[in-house]
Amino acid sequence: MAGASSAIRGSFFDFVDDPWKHQGREHEAARYTPDGLLVVKDGRVVDFGDFEEVAPRHPGVPITHIKNRLILPGFIDGHIHFPQVRVLGAYGSQLLDWLQNWIFPEELKYRDRDYAREAAKHFFDALLAGGTTTCQAFTTSSPVSTEEFFDEATRREMRVISGLTGIDRFAPDDFCITPDDFYNESERLIERYHRKGRNLYAITPRFAVGCTSEMMDRCSQLKTKYPDCWVNTHISENPSEIRSARENYPDCTDYTHVHEKHGLLGPKFTAGHAVWLSNDEFRRFSKAGASVCFCPLSNLFLGSGLFRLGRATDPEHPVRVSLGCDMGGGNAFSMIRVLEEAYKVGMCNNTMLDGSVNPREQDLAEADRNKLGPYRAFYLATLGGARALYLDELLGNFDKGKEADFVVLDWNAGQSAMRWHQSLITTSETPETIDQAAQLLFGVMSVGDDRNIDETWIAGKRAYKKAGV
Repeated sequence: MAGASSAIRGSFFDFVDDPWKHQGREHEAARYTPDGLLVVKDGRVVDFGDFEEVAPRHPGVPITHIKNRLILPGFIDGHIHFPQVRVLGAYGSQLLDWLQNWIFPEELKYRDRDYAREAAKHFFDALLAGGTTTCQAFTTSSPVSTEEFFDEATRREMRVISGLTGIDRFAPDDFCITPDDFYNESERLIERYHRKGRNLYAITPRFAVGCTSEMMDRCSQLKTKYPDCWVNTHISENPSEIRSARENYPDCTDYTHVHEKHGLLGPKFTAGHAVWLSNDEFRRFSKAGASVCFCPLSNLFLGSGLFRLGRATDPEHPVRVSLGCDMGGGNAFSMIRVLEEAYKVGMCNNTMLDGSVNPREQDLAEADRNKLGPYRAFYLATLGGARALYLDELLGNFDKGKEADFVVLDWNAGQSAMRWHQSLITTSETPETIDQAAQLLFGVMSVGDDRNIDETWIAGKRAYKKAGV
């Protein structure tokens, strides 16, 4: 990341606060700089603001001028599976059958280093093409897959969180890893990768159904010894999974209690899905400072259910929320697609609470919190995701000192109807107001896809450029 200063000129859109705290005035949580200059040195933002104010402070710095685009902080994916690149979109009934029939057989291939290395190239190419610059990812129970994941991320200078997957039941015998081997290999991998470059390590019990009490104990011991590490897992994705968790942990009152019992629920803890968490579990997540990851693509694809975003954003008990594509349960790498499906889930939940279905269950405040306009949506994909993963000191907006990862959006790209649709908002090269920029972004998330990603930049350097543009 070392190097001389450089600068990017263009139209920048980012966030300085949580839009849910500004109901009816959500633009106050965002920042739009129509003609801005982002100055980067050694991969970090050293200055940012209006071009006319910033440019005189940096004479002679080479400037890349990106026109007719919106520049946003890079998208943050809080839940994705590295070893499922090749089986995204595989038909699988529902979660548990899908795991047995498709996922475990594919993930077994990642014991082969050459296979894992080739897959890592496909994985990170696809992330960048979708505008994702940071991810929290699952690997497999094979240390080889974790090594190849971190090594490829290092080559690309990307900020990532990952770790060896702990699973010692509910999987083929040759897929499982013993609790002792998991502990020893995790310790070795932590020493090798954690905070080396931009790598961060997550202690990773795959999900409680797949972990014995002994495996969970080893995870607890690792977290005690390495408190700076993250914890990444799944929770309450599917009703059958919840029943299995109750059967396997009869001394725990609910799924969340399993993680509380083992001392894992707290800051830097992320549980993917959380579709069926009770109100009490959400409150306990909030009190602990733990996070959930909303994965609408896979929740709909596998028929798991509708995540209650309005409950997670309860101002009295707010839970940190990130977004995840959950590829390959999710059928796309694109965070734009994730936003589209998250919007639809929110609208369905809104209808369930607005009184039109059952007036006795009406909760207009929660109903509104489910609705994802452009401010709430792109907040979750950027600064909100960074906060959920405890990375907001490093990522999420264009504040000085942050790492210079960003995505360049072409709001007219995509399906052929896009340009005419967006011309309702503006036909100029630069949106004039923050609300105009937000309306263009809503058009991207509701009508667009990864074709709207024109460029992706990592640490102040262009890492992806859409072909033919």
